[in-house]
Amino acid sequence: MRRCRPLPYGTVRIPYGYVWWVSEGVVVPYDVIVVGARVAGSTTAMLLARAGLRVLAVDRAAFPSDTVSSHQVQVPAVARLARWGLLGRLRSAGTPPTRAVRFDAGRIVLAGAFPASGGVDAMFSPRRTLLDTVLADAARSAGAEIRERFRVERLVWRDGRVAGVRGRCGRGPEVTETSQLVVGADGKRSLVAAAVGAVAYREQSVRTFASYGYWSGVPLDGGELYHRPGCAAAAFPTNDDLTMVYVASPLSEFAAARRDLDGHHLRQLDGCGDLGARVRAGVRAERLRTTPDQPNVLRTSFGPGWALVGDAGAVMDSVSAQGIAHALADAESLAHAVVAGLSGSLPLAAALAERHRLRDRTVRPMFDLTLRLAELRSRRVDHLMFAALADRPADAERFFGALSGTVPADRFFTPRTVLPLIGAAGWRRLIG
Repeated sequence: MRRCRPLPYGTVRIPYGYVWWVSEGVVVPYDVIVVGARVAGSTTAMLLARAGLRVLAVDRAAFPSDTVSSHQVQVPAVARLARWGLLGRLRSAGTPPTRAVRFDAGRIVLAGAFPASGGVDAMFSPRRTLLDTVLADAARSAGAEIRERFRVERLVWRDGRVAGVRGRCGRGPEVTETSQLVVGADGKRSLVAAAVGAVAYREQSVRTFASYGYWSGVPLDGGELYHRPGCAAAAFPTNDDLTMVYVASPLSEFAAARRDLDGHHLRQLDGCGDLGARVRAGVRAERLRTTPDQPNVLRTSFGPGWALVGDAGAVMDSVSAQGIAHALADAESLAHAVVAGLSGSLPLAAALAERHRLRDRTVRPMFDLTLRLAELRSRRVDHLMFAALADRPADAERFFGALSGTVPADRFFTPRTVLPLIGAAGWRRLIG
């Protein structure tokens, strides 16, 4: 993996037969430069390189390295990794699959499995030190250049369009790289989005703060989800025989909780069945990670010479654990649009506009569900629905599918679906 080695001098042939001269002070133009090389960025780079484009992906981090994450690779996202030939890398690294799931709403517990998607019937919760490295390696193997420890300082503009980036490796000299398109895959605080003035056309306030840690000696029979007033919690198996234990709490509690984050985390778990006791009996392997930086924003995702992917363009609270799944799906959608635009099948602007519309149609239902989950409220209609699902295994599986993204959220969490579940008696109790 490239770590800021200097470019060779001479001529370099890039796709579609163009030849560019490389000499001191002049940098080889790329078809696409991707800023950010974690899940969304490396996936975008991999897919574009597999299509024959000349791609540079840069990241200020080096791999393997960790980052704050919800961990869950939901079933549809696992199906994508399998289709791209990457799931085997996660399996061979000892990442355990999760097929069984339990949803504990207090008085009602639902047990079942995630619906299959694309021939896959399990989700995975890999450490980001593993997942991000697998994706970056795959991008490099596809022919993309991955430049680590590279900090983008500003964008290059030409005739009103983004034409490249300027940045440096560590304390090295500032260099310029140019391309037909710059993709911002640099997360929820995207430098690219800020530099181009990407409009946030839907934005909701931060509702929760999240904390998670890794424990050994915490037995699980599958994934566990807990829904309580003022708390959402999850426990899933991850690498190295560890259990990742996550808690979402109201943002209003953060100032008090930060005085004793470890204690707050455990006290929240104590209200989740016997999970607190099991965690206290285990051994924490690493420090607790905590973040109140959980924006809910949809941004314009393209413009002249630029596009956004993953959290840079659409980000939501981690309570629904959809970040990785969204990043993979969004990268695939963007790659299709870019290949169509740069190959001449469609004007690039038209291809990116259609992809933006597709992204909104896809992400809005889960965005709305995430906002609802992030309220951390217990509604009467929810308890009536959970009670009905306890006696209907097939519908409970669809419920798990809606949480994981296998079933579109707007096809399950609607009056047309919920009212027949709770029945006339439940409806009378709800409005009574």
